Amino acid sequence: MSATQRALVVRRGVATRLARRVWHGGLQGSDYIWAIAFAVLYTLMFVTFVIYPICYGLWLGSQPELYSRLFDDPRYPTAVLNMMIYVGVAVNLKMMLAFLLSGFFMRKGWWVKGLLMIYVLPWAVPALPTFISIHWMLNTQWGLINNVLWDAFGVDGPGWLDTSRWLALGSVIVTYIWKNMPFWTVILLAGRMAIPQELYEAAEVDGATGIKRFVHVSLPLLANLYLVCTLLSTIFTLGDFNTAYFISGGGPALSTHVLATLGIRDAFEIARPQLGVAAVLSALPLMIPLVMTLMHKLRTSEVQL
Repeated sequence: MSATQRALVVRRGVATRLARRVWHGGLQGSDYIWAIAFAVLYTLMFVTFVIYPICYGLWLGSQPELYSRLFDDPRYPTAVLNMMIYVGVAVNLKMMLAFLLSGFFMRKGWWVKGLLMIYVLPWAVPALPTFISIHWMLNTQWGLINNVLWDAFGVDGPGWLDTSRWLALGSVIVTYIWKNMPFWTVILLAGRMAIPQELYEAAEVDGATGIKRFVHVSLPLLANLYLVCTLLSTIFTLGDFNTAYFISGGGPALSTHVLATLGIRDAFEIARPQLGVAAVLSALPLMIPLVMTLMHKLRTSEVQL
């Protein structure tokens, strides 16, 4: 065998070993078999519970005539407006309050830690019983709030969920903020705790205390985290139906539906699943840019936690 042929054999052997290492990941024998078994199981679960539902939903909502019927529905523009108000007001107010409260919980003291534990409870308890309880608290005749108003002040409380669209939508927004704000407060609190203490000490030496320290140290370092959290919260809220569905139920007179609850109504209450999917998919033109912006922000900036 010539030197050239030996070199070719050696190169092929090296290439074969490299390919085997890439595919096997350094695993041999039973370890490789177990790795294949777990990978196949995960792939099947991913296809069954993620890929298939998404593709099936896109197929259900792929008929153009569905959107003509959807846009002709007088409840659809109301649902779109409600969704914009719900997302715009609830998310921004929630994140602003969470940001301010994260600064408060940075204080030292055992009572602050105890207060934080109590503050986190609304997020920690299950959502469904919480929303059902609040729904009955807002009941016009037997609700706790109106009974307290009558017993304490002798006045009849308003029909929170029965008479006014804006009262009902406001109740949904307040409930959403109360339920979800603790989670984002803890995230922003973790971001504040990740800022090196030396930066605050240096700022204090330079005379930056109080609001100046916040403006020149905390705010620039938390800006990326705040933006990413706001984008994530917006994406989550666009698909949230629990709050509106269990608090107002779309009432009064179907005036507080958002796109998610309108899709639930069309799909299950009036047995038009394709129209319900179309109502939900109509939010994609807003959802996709948000996801792309979020991914771009995660790639191009460092988020401190």
